[in-house]
Amino acid sequence: MKAVLTRVTSASVTVDGETVGAIDCPDTGGILALVGAGREDADDAWETVARKIAELRILDGERSVEDAGAPVLLVSQFTLMGRTAKGRRPSWSDAAPGDAAEPVIGAIAEALRSRDIHVEEGRFGAHMQVASVNDGPFTVIVEA
Repeated sequence: MKAVLTRVTSASVTVDGETVGAIDCPDTGGILALVGAGREDADDAWETVARKIAELRILDGERSVEDAGAPVLLVSQFTLMGRTAKGRRPSWSDAAPGDAAEPVIGAIAEALRSRDIHVEEGRFGAHMQVASVNDGPFTVIVEA
């Protein structure tokens, strides 16, 4: 499992012209979390990713999402699992199939909500347009 966490002041996801998820957090900052589930992920990998999203001290003032009461925009992105070592076309064979990945992304969202974190989401499997105003910029990669 891989996640790209970007500190943002705002971010949104649009599908077919409709905004399906958005955060606007100029004061606290927030996190845009792009998450890819892998075919060979450990059963508890999603728990590690949820904990990292909540607890990594990457917001302004070395605060975490949980410390700051900041929102998260969670977007499933299987392309993070692409392998690019050979050739010019990424291989997606490491990505979990949709029926396995969707509940994992849902579990991450619910784990964050159980910590009283406001979570907005993209739409699983949809062609999405993701917009963000990066803050810093500050981006980290989490692998679990």
